[in-house]
Amino acid sequence: MATLRDIAKKAHVSAATVSRVLNNDLTLSVTDQTRANILKIATDLNYQKANHKNSRFQKHIALVQWYSESKEQDDLYYMTIREGIEQQAPKYGFEILRIFHNDLEQIPTDIDGIIAIGKFSSDQVTTMKKISSNLVFIDDDQFSKGFDTILPDFNYGIEQVVDYFANQNIADIGLIYGEETSTDDKRIIPDFRYDSFQQAMNKHGIFKPELCFKGDFTKESGYQQMKQAIQTLPNLPQAFFVSNDPMASGALKALQEEQISVPDQVQIFSFNDTSIASLVNPELSSVAVATVQMGETAVDAIQDVLTNPRHVAKKVILMTKLVFRQSTN
Repeated sequence: MATLRDIAKKAHVSAATVSRVLNNDLTLSVTDQTRANILKIATDLNYQKANHKNSRFQKHIALVQWYSESKEQDDLYYMTIREGIEQQAPKYGFEILRIFHNDLEQIPTDIDGIIAIGKFSSDQVTTMKKISSNLVFIDDDQFSKGFDTILPDFNYGIEQVVDYFANQNIADIGLIYGEETSTDDKRIIPDFRYDSFQQAMNKHGIFKPELCFKGDFTKESGYQQMKQAIQTLPNLPQAFFVSNDPMASGALKALQEEQISVPDQVQIFSFNDTSIASLVNPELSSVAVATVQMGETAVDAIQDVLTNPRHVAKKVILMTKLVFRQSTN
């Protein structure tokens, strides 16, 4: 069955343009020849338009992801956010156009709005704003620039993890965290979990910077940072908080290679609670982030941006919760 993208490819226009032509949007600025060509191609391909109840109100939203499609497979955090967006989009008759690895040149100039997932430099934000001022960001705090922002609650979840260990009279708690850069290398993105961890540890008066090891959020990085902790620290901490599940699985591998028992000798608490957390052995305790709901909330936000003349930018922070598994006592 022919799709909008099939028609768009043959007509050398965007899928959004094809959809608006087929929905008889007379406000669309295209030549009569282009409009006729799209209609002819649709007929030749025997395109059948979906019978959406609200098809005449259908909008086209670019979903800009800072990860490549292949890297998304390795970090299920962003994948599940995307799935939440795609599940919620039909509620408003949105068609989602996926853009990977911040390939901003692929965003059609006639797009109705943009949902951006990941981390972005000021230049990238400016580029997207020029294409469409209807912007919503997920996992990147752009609220101060006037854009709706959807974030997980780092502080509460991490404070609960630290309290959990402190209540066991554990004072030596290590941290494996990450640092990233935007895809154009113009912005260094610190790990906000470091700040939340430091704040929670200071509440108990037990923060030790020498127990903090910085990587880059990959499984290999988690492995290497735990190896470094094992090799350089006189005494390995009794517990570690790790910034995401891939890094935690790498850290777990390093401990197993050194025959350090988890959780008997070292407990591990991770963050995100993707499916990775329950696939390793022992299974990882993790701070669960409402990733699907983050995606759904972003779609609700872009709908308000597009339809509410009294819209004001909002920062929405979704609660996290602790999920206990075998890597903790």
